[in-house]
Amino acid sequence: MPRLPRAMPTLRAALRTSLTAAVALVAPLACAESRWVWFGTYTGAPPQGAGIYVARFDDATGTLSEPELAAELVNPSYLALHPTKPVLYAVSEVADADGRPTGSVVALAIDPETGRLTELNHRSSGGAGPCAVAVDRSGAVVLAANYGGGSSVCLGIEEDGSLRAAVEGEPAGFIQHVGKSVDPGRQEGPHGHSIDPTPDGRFAIVCDLGLDKVLVHRLDTAAATMRPHGAATVAPGAGPRHFAFHPDGRHGYCINELDLTVTAMHFDPQDGTLRPFQTLSTLPAGVTDRTGLSTAEIAVHPSGRFLYGSNRGHDSIAMYAIEAGSGRLEFLGAEPIRGRVPRNFALDPSGKWLLAAGQDSHGVSVFSIDGATGRLTYSGRTTPVPAPVCIVFR
Repeated sequence: MPRLPRAMPTLRAALRTSLTAAVALVAPLACAESRWVWFGTYTGAPPQGAGIYVARFDDATGTLSEPELAAELVNPSYLALHPTKPVLYAVSEVADADGRPTGSVVALAIDPETGRLTELNHRSSGGAGPCAVAVDRSGAVVLAANYGGGSSVCLGIEEDGSLRAAVEGEPAGFIQHVGKSVDPGRQEGPHGHSIDPTPDGRFAIVCDLGLDKVLVHRLDTAAATMRPHGAATVAPGAGPRHFAFHPDGRHGYCINELDLTVTAMHFDPQDGTLRPFQTLSTLPAGVTDRTGLSTAEIAVHPSGRFLYGSNRGHDSIAMYAIEAGSGRLEFLGAEPIRGRVPRNFALDPSGKWLLAAGQDSHGVSVFSIDGATGRLTYSGRTTPVPAPVCIVFR
């Protein structure tokens, strides 16, 4: 570029201003990350979904692209990603997979260019109505919980990410839960509602709504087997639904569907024991009529400082501060999702955003997270998604 004459200070200043503005625009773009996000749905005639949908999420702006159908699948109500392979796992929440009284777990290969999914294979979940799926951190096994069957299953993973059938014999990859609790309408028998491997992969934590217990299974990821190990009991009629570990691996939080509470627990990773020590409501004190209300999802912020849980009927996200060291909770309030029936929500990997799925309003609402207080602020954006019931980020 030729040198500018001294007689052109105004032009020099204008060029410097333009260059500064250009750098200011480029810098945040360089730091921004756009990632795939998938949505599981309940399927059927519109406005229900047709399977799993995919979109791009920009964590600089909190915006979602228009979702597209990634794979046709019946009732893919819960999803999980393999930690290293380009594979997504989904439950098919049915009671008649392959003509048998069971649901199935499906392995799907991810197209890195489009986010679309191709089925690798599927395996029986061992019971009707599988409603939750998870992968251990080493990527060795897939775990699933059967609500209708009242059971849990462990499936080995092949090199290509496809699934092996559950191991039979003793020990096995399948455990049938036994018992009931006090609510004759919802707790007449066992109802496995979630299953989560511990951070070290030595145990699996299973919330059984029908038993009022959070079960602990000893997990052998190399053999893809489980054994009953122990349990923590919550209040009669609480109905434990989902569980979330704190990043410290020594605290966990169970959201109880029927009595709309969260129970904080100590976890001993050596002996695999859970000990409840605090239970709080998920609703503000002024909410006295709880008819038709229930909870759903729970998640700990990546920082370990905040906890969130969803209220269906009240249609809100409960917010808590987590006390460092003790793991005790302080209720911060409940933020409306600007939709109906938040069966699921997810925190993006940056920890800056929360996406809430309105199952009955057929949309996903985006909230920013205050890093200092943990409180949520609605972004003003809700993206149409048919009957969304699960959200996972790549």
